Amino acid sequence: MKALILVGGFGTRLRPLTLTLPKPLVEFANKPMILHQIEALVEAGVTDIVLAVNYRPEVMVKVLEKVEEQYNIKITFSVESEPLGTAGPLALARDILAKDDSPFFVLNADVTCAYPFKQLAEFHKSHGNEGTILVTKVAEPSKYGVIVSQPGSTKIDRFVEKPQTFVGNRINAGMYIFTPKILDRIELRPTSIEQEIFPAMAKAGELHTFELDGFWMDVGQPKDYLSGTCLYLTHLTSTKSKLLTYPEGNSYIYGGNVLIDPTAEVDPTALIGPNVVIGPGAKVGKGVRLQRCVLLANARVKDHAWVQSSILGWNSTIGKWSRVENITVLGDDVTIKDELYVNGASVLPHKSISSSIPSPTIVM
Repeated sequence: MKALILVGGFGTRLRPLTLTLPKPLVEFANKPMILHQIEALVEAGVTDIVLAVNYRPEVMVKVLEKVEEQYNIKITFSVESEPLGTAGPLALARDILAKDDSPFFVLNADVTCAYPFKQLAEFHKSHGNEGTILVTKVAEPSKYGVIVSQPGSTKIDRFVEKPQTFVGNRINAGMYIFTPKILDRIELRPTSIEQEIFPAMAKAGELHTFELDGFWMDVGQPKDYLSGTCLYLTHLTSTKSKLLTYPEGNSYIYGGNVLIDPTAEVDPTALIGPNVVIGPGAKVGKGVRLQRCVLLANARVKDHAWVQSSILGWNSTIGKWSRVENITVLGDDVTIKDELYVNGASVLPHKSISSSIPSPTIVM
């Protein structure tokens, strides 16, 4: 089987982290975002993966060469000379996606869930039409494009964008499976698969839904990255034992939804959790309080500091007795001096903060 992962774009919503790494390589639960999807695709029998990119492909090439070898798969980089939207990349990768009659997956790289790719493929083959969209239910459908089907049918009847009256609560989860026939509908130009291709497929009776059970989140911006981390950790702790080795054996999950790389140093007096990820080489000092936050590789939190609902970038440092909260995001190599309060700041890489930041702001 084959898959295409849409990893184009500049990752502006997840800055300042994406000023250092392309978004697909930013760690989510202690491994690159894209690796979660690749592992799930491999488990479902995928052997050929296309990455549709238009930003810093050379960085991803170096990292994913090792992944190719580890999982015995072929990863091809399809580089766009201009942004091609969400459908154009399929046309650009036609030679690979249409090399045989087998169906192929298409994924948005920002999405985290339990990835039911095996079940999705089986369902898609059972109905025999061109496409299947993975859908998820949401509490506030008026914020989204809603998918409407006839009662008892999986065929999509129509799409309603941000409905003001209730027509349903199922939305596009950003993951699909198609037969190669869909490529006849797509030209090599900037094209939206959601707005231009899907409505025509639905009208022709060629598009179905497959409902996702369990958690789902688009983690492409800081607040959702943190929410997605909480959902993912809850999923891990609900399906595994209280203490277990992470799949690659490089992290441990503890009760209270706490994931810690074994190379991290955590003082026993620190109070950690719930919903905390501590990356490789990170250091947590005496009396530290961490809650609903992520420490990326080599981040350091000094004695008696408080970090809540925040992301600490690689090599960043929080000073003694400082308090960091409210979706603060520190880029690579940021230093917060001792006894400061940082509230909702986004701090660009290589900055040193010597005075408090009492309200949300961007520190250039």
